[in-house]
Amino acid sequence: MTREQLEQTLRNAATDKTRPVRMRGSNLANFDFSGLNLTGADFSFSNLQNANFNGAILHEVNLSFANLQHASFVDADLTGANLNFSGLDGADLSGANLEGVSMSFSAASPPKMHNPFAGDEPITLTTLLRQRSVLGIFITMVLGAFILYGISAIVYFTGLMTNQADPNLARMNQWVFTQNMVSGITISLLASGLSPWLDSLHMKVWQRHLLLSGLAIVFWMVEQMFMFEFAGGRDAIMALKPHIGKYKATMVQLPWYLYAMGPLTVANLLYYLQRQGRQLTRKLSEQEYRLLNMEKLKTRAELDALQAKINPHFLYNALNSIASLVHDDPDKAEEMTLLLSKLFRYTTGRDGSHFNTLFNELEMVRTYLKVEQVRFGDRLQFSVDLQEANLGDVQIPQFLLQPLVENAVKHGISKRADSGRIDIKIYEQQGWLHLSVHDNGPDFSEDMSGGYGLRSIQDKLRLLYADDAKVELHNHPYKQVLLSLRMSTLKQVVSSDKFNFKGSTDART
Repeated sequence: MTREQLEQTLRNAATDKTRPVRMRGSNLANFDFSGLNLTGADFSFSNLQNANFNGAILHEVNLSFANLQHASFVDADLTGANLNFSGLDGADLSGANLEGVSMSFSAASPPKMHNPFAGDEPITLTTLLRQRSVLGIFITMVLGAFILYGISAIVYFTGLMTNQADPNLARMNQWVFTQNMVSGITISLLASGLSPWLDSLHMKVWQRHLLLSGLAIVFWMVEQMFMFEFAGGRDAIMALKPHIGKYKATMVQLPWYLYAMGPLTVANLLYYLQRQGRQLTRKLSEQEYRLLNMEKLKTRAELDALQAKINPHFLYNALNSIASLVHDDPDKAEEMTLLLSKLFRYTTGRDGSHFNTLFNELEMVRTYLKVEQVRFGDRLQFSVDLQEANLGDVQIPQFLLQPLVENAVKHGISKRADSGRIDIKIYEQQGWLHLSVHDNGPDFSEDMSGGYGLRSIQDKLRLLYADDAKVELHNHPYKQVLLSLRMSTLKQVVSSDKFNFKGSTDART
């Protein structure tokens, strides 16, 4: 297919509203999409370098994994577009509607637009005023002149109202003042109220400003008639009419449309400033969102690192136990190896999630204790008490209990010459899930410090739950490690894609 045929096919597809354009993995560099309605189009994995999307409607368009370097999106409507993982270096997003745009992991430099007057920044009023260019200086002078002229007019007109000897003229001036104040307020409210609706329209920016101008004129004319009939305008003019000859020489009659410039300027300027403000807010929100994603990814990596450390730590102890039984009791070594393989199926079978049901975690702990029971024989007894069956469905971090049980074996049971016992008790109390691991080995040391396994648990709970998780070590009335997790936070963290982190505050120990 030739380039011309491709362009014609794409334009025909763009005009067919029933079938969104699908051109995944295509080479569309330098293509002109300007003004097209491409709602729902899929250009993922495509080369769109230097493409022209000026004024195009790109609602829900998929541009993920696309090369968009130096592409132009001036005044395009990108509402809900997917630009994840795309190259946006040098892309021009000036005046584009970016509401709801997803830009995670997109390599993007600030949107730029070549401008001989204002340098390489996007052309906005604030940019022009800030740049020391010919156009910027000219606009600054014009704005300064209008502001000064407006203030002088206010002072002069106020003087006419307050110092006018003729009561009829004073009354007329007061009505004109009231009329302009009411018009300014109502036109401002109109522009602010219509702004969200205008942004939702599938129109180019200049078309939205044109629509706003028409609505502002109609509204202003209706308001003028209302003020004339019901706010004293007719009475003021009728009182002045018998003396019109005296004032005729000083009165100037101007066409009505010149007076309409006021409400038109106010409405469009307010809409422009609000659009710029929303775009600035969206840029800040996107930056905050990226920072939040980076923080979440960092936390996920830390959790993965903790997980990776816990597994070899346990494997080291388990293999040592098997090695000690190979020659003395091969049957027990075989049994222990099978149990260990069951544990590895549990470890390697996870789907990337850092959470699992409490029932599965307890099953893993039982398997682990059976491994150790082969090693210790009658010296190790254990029990697992889940007080309420429905707690088995609660999602908790993976490998939360196993390091605590491992510590109980290593630092508790192995230190006893006679029978040792480990009791695991799970219960809910006053909105908290409590996980207790008790052993009858030697008491914790005075500084109440745990080994690596306990530190990893503390780090994991700090990353996930902050102050909504507690790790407590008790020697009295009996020795136990007690984990307490707020139930509402457990559900919240898992439901928000597993990573609605509470913060970085250390868990209390």
